[in-house]
Amino acid sequence: MSNQNVLVTYSAPVSFLASESWRQLPLRSIHWKSASRPNLKTIQELELTLVPLDSLRDEHTSQVPVTLLEKPLLNLYVVTCEDNDSYKANVKKQIKDWHSTISQRKNQEWIIVHVVRSDIKTTDRKFFNMKSSVLDKIKADFNIDKRDRCVQLSWTAGDHSPIIWADLVNKIKDGLLSALDSSVSQREEEVRRSESQRQMPGWNFCTFFILKESLASSFEGVKLFEDALRQYNELEVSFIQVLREKNMSWFGSLIQPVDKDDSVPLLSTTKKYYRDLILANSISVFDLRIYLLARQCALLNKMCRPSEICQKVTTFLGTFGRRLREVEAKLPEYFIESWIFSSALSVVDQCDTWAFTTELDGIQLTRFSASKGELVELAKSQLDIIGVKVGHLPKKPPFTTTCMDEIVVHTEQISKRSSTRRISNHEITLAIGNKDAFYDLYCTTSNRAIDMYVKAGRRKFALKLHGFLAALDIHRGRLESALAIFTSLPAHYAPHMWISLESFVLSRALNIHAELEKSPDREWIYILLAYLRTCTNDMSKELTSEVGEEKSVIQLIRALHTAAATLDSDLVHTDHPIIAVQVSGDASCSGDEDLALVDATVSNHLPCDVFVDEINITLRGRDSERLKFIAKVDKLPPGQSIVTLFCPSSSWGLYILERSEVVMSRVRLQWQHANTAVTTSKKNHISLVRVPRSLRALDVQIRQPQQAELGMTSHLLLVISTGQNDISRATIKPTSPSGVQFNFSAARLEAKGQGTGTLEASDNAVVLLDAPVHAEVVISLPHSDASRYHSMKIWLNVTYNTQSSMGVIRTLQTSRVVAVSLPIAVNVEDFFRGKRLFSKFTISATSHQHVRISSTELQGARSLDGVKISGCRPSRPVMTVTPEQPVNFLFSIESSNGPVLDPLNLVIKYRILRDEVEALVRQTVEAVLLSMPVEKLQYGSLRRTLIDKVVAQLESNAEWVEAYRCTGEIILPRSFEDGGDFQGPIREALAQCRSETASPCPWREIKIPVDVPRMNIVTAVQITVQPSSLPSDIQSDQLPQIYAGQPINATLIFKTSFHWAEKEGKQRCYTMRYDVEERVKDWLLCGRKRGDFVATDGGSFAVPLTLIALHHGEITLPKVDVRPLPISTQASMGSTVPSADTCQAHEAEKVLILPRGGRSTYVVGMGGESE
Repeated sequence: MSNQNVLVTYSAPVSFLASESWRQLPLRSIHWKSASRPNLKTIQELELTLVPLDSLRDEHTSQVPVTLLEKPLLNLYVVTCEDNDSYKANVKKQIKDWHSTISQRKNQEWIIVHVVRSDIKTTDRKFFNMKSSVLDKIKADFNIDKRDRCVQLSWTAGDHSPIIWADLVNKIKDGLLSALDSSVSQREEEVRRSESQRQMPGWNFCTFFILKESLASSFEGVKLFEDALRQYNELEVSFIQVLREKNMSWFGSLIQPVDKDDSVPLLSTTKKYYRDLILANSISVFDLRIYLLARQCALLNKMCRPSEICQKVTTFLGTFGRRLREVEAKLPEYFIESWIFSSALSVVDQCDTWAFTTELDGIQLTRFSASKGELVELAKSQLDIIGVKVGHLPKKPPFTTTCMDEIVVHTEQISKRSSTRRISNHEITLAIGNKDAFYDLYCTTSNRAIDMYVKAGRRKFALKLHGFLAALDIHRGRLESALAIFTSLPAHYAPHMWISLESFVLSRALNIHAELEKSPDREWIYILLAYLRTCTNDMSKELTSEVGEEKSVIQLIRALHTAAATLDSDLVHTDHPIIAVQVSGDASCSGDEDLALVDATVSNHLPCDVFVDEINITLRGRDSERLKFIAKVDKLPPGQSIVTLFCPSSSWGLYILERSEVVMSRVRLQWQHANTAVTTSKKNHISLVRVPRSLRALDVQIRQPQQAELGMTSHLLLVISTGQNDISRATIKPTSPSGVQFNFSAARLEAKGQGTGTLEASDNAVVLLDAPVHAEVVISLPHSDASRYHSMKIWLNVTYNTQSSMGVIRTLQTSRVVAVSLPIAVNVEDFFRGKRLFSKFTISATSHQHVRISSTELQGARSLDGVKISGCRPSRPVMTVTPEQPVNFLFSIESSNGPVLDPLNLVIKYRILRDEVEALVRQTVEAVLLSMPVEKLQYGSLRRTLIDKVVAQLESNAEWVEAYRCTGEIILPRSFEDGGDFQGPIREALAQCRSETASPCPWREIKIPVDVPRMNIVTAVQITVQPSSLPSDIQSDQLPQIYAGQPINATLIFKTSFHWAEKEGKQRCYTMRYDVEERVKDWLLCGRKRGDFVATDGGSFAVPLTLIALHHGEITLPKVDVRPLPISTQASMGSTVPSADTCQAHEAEKVLILPRGGRSTYVVGMGGESE
């Protein structure tokens, strides 16, 4: 239907019409708010057609409803009169004649435009004029109702400013909207009245169609495309209702095919006179539906929605094509297929033409490409039907479907066609008669659909069409090409879970592989494994029969096992669903050997036995610890079965199932259960497996040696408990942290002899040979400096075999943490007193552990002469060092030969409180077990179990620590109830009082080298005080009383010694500088408070001072700071400061100062009578 603009008539002078600048068109941004519509409608741009009023003929109203835009909606009358007299004489009558003509027309508005020249209007404003203007008179004469339909335009020819046109444009918009609203309301009322009479006799759907379409055409003319499309959608619903009621008396037959009906463009509205056929009530349902679809698609194109056009056409062709099957006998042969094929491709071409001028964003373009792909695929499906009918394609999947089978059967049942016409599509006609032309057309159409699906990102749809092309290659005998396609397609189908298509493609690949008579190779195994994956899904059962023509699933499994044995290397396939392996529960330990057992649930999802060689699982524990459980199996029956797997290991702890594997000769099916993205799905979960500890198995512990010496090579002790194993060969590979190296070649046995085994030299491990049952072998292993670590975590990897089973390699993978730093820290402070040196050693704890100190001893070398070392006797036999309370030890070093050149050794015997308590617990448990009837075989495991439980209870609650430190009693927590019959005796034995040395725990010994310091100058400073009134020979302890403010004579005495200096320095002299402390709150000093003196070995120097106490009380004497001055040396070409130490000899002395006393007499009058 042709687009028609809104008509507006005008009557105006010739001079005004000669200028084009007054036509301010098109109108923009028109907002229509109708009372019958809840929403505001916006017309972005509206084209107007201005026609002279005289050019329209007043024809009689037609009986055929037409668009509302065929008649004007607005009438303009332009007045250029500026004189009131001229208006009264001529113009008023002209306007009245025009108004009387216009007012008789329904649903039309009018506007009178008074045009004045802008310059004249400005001149008039200079004069005072009481008369009304021409515009006022026009308004008074013609504005009958309240609405103002008169507007003034101040305009001059050539003036293009849009401002002067604003009032007129707004009036035009208001007039058009008012006329449009009234016209639409009247027409909508006519449509509702006609629709309400549908059940009455004489009602005609075709008449109703034309009436409602006139409303849609009117909306289309004013650019309200959504409202126009709604009218056609409502017409479609009404037509469907008529079909349901089977009231088809207003239509012709379902279809009256004419030439080229099967090949003309579907969306063309000019190929037939559709409106004439509708008005004549002779249009067929086929033509009416096509016309209605074409009008809907035209509106969708104007709304820039091309993807909806394709979707709507796809739905229409599918549904109406099935309707045409009902009258297929009356149609030319292949008419329906040709019509759908031609219509689908024509719509794609038409949409491409429409979309060429439209800018589509990414999402819209994707949808558009997908919709076109569906249309082209629909065209391709018609070629499937034609190909099967004429024999160009085989009558089997994928070319046939259930729907297609019904079509072919229905076609075969047609005995004779009543139509003698032939289809007009040349391509279809040529394809029917020529097989090669058909194949070319089929491939071209399929590839076109594939390209569109690829642009839309619909890979699955594109891959499906690739499968059709591969099936076509099979039919044409191109097996190599078909095999290449079928082999590549499953990789694309699998991620999208198209199981049925994947199964179909893989079955075709297996069949082609067999037809080519290729031997089963690695590629064939991959195809078969992929096909078996699809066989586990219920959706693919209908397709398994295709392979059943060649081989059953059982035969395929046997062929897989045979082909796997011919591979030259392992083929690993992950996450295959035909088999699932899960751990049923916790593991268990064998009673007579180091062996762990675990039950696994193996699910075979195939309906037949699967032939395998081995099943194994890998458990992952702490750090890099892994255990591999293996079971030899011949076959797995369908469904679930329990398989017991074995691992020759003495490792224990909590593990997770990391990987499972089923070995089928060279084919390894693996499943990852941890540390993969698969475990995050709901289908999989982490399986925890607890491997219990066997108390009779091999065990390796690491501890520090009992004796250590700082500065020497560090050692660790490997304690190997053989348990129930008669070790033939054991290889222990400890892995140290970064920066620490083990010296394996220097490892040695701590106790040699029969029953401890022997060591074999090795550079990368410790190798133990011939260790008997229930032996404890201790090996000392040197290592490099580890002082930067507080503790070391050492990974142990032990492999061993026993005399009883030499062919079985057993493992132990575990980690041990050993403290390498000392539990105590030692600080020393030295005090020089003449020929004596006092050293105070402060021992503190470096951790939260309490440390017992048995003894400390400062030892010198035996060759050390003239040195006497003595220490203070401790107050208690055992001292306890806590984190809050360190312990001090004082030693005196007296040297008669000057400085001590050789280092001394501080020897400390200590043990940690935890080790002490554990030894008591061990001793107590052993004593209780020996006092009660216990079987010899159960003694070892029971002893270790009870010790671990008691220690765990003590670790969980530290309330017993203070009581143990005071009385030696170990009070077990009340929560300890796991001791069974031994609980009471153990609790009573531990609660006994005991001395600090009662624990059997051996004392550790640490030897710390101590360098004796050297000092160039040792100065003793003393201040002696004496009142000036006494002779100088009176001692300070015989001093009389001293009062505050009293001058006191004092002497500052310096005594220097070079006893602790090097031999070369004893002959020198040093300049010393002293400085007496200023204590302005206690003393007032007079004399030489600061000065220099020369120090010599054994020399002295005295300085007189005067002290005045500033207050009473016991006051300490001032301190004196003495320091050497730098001396120049020729060796270093500079100056050095000799070392010096100062002792304040008077530091502990105090002087008692008394307050100054006095007496004063005062006479106070008592107030006698004489006064």
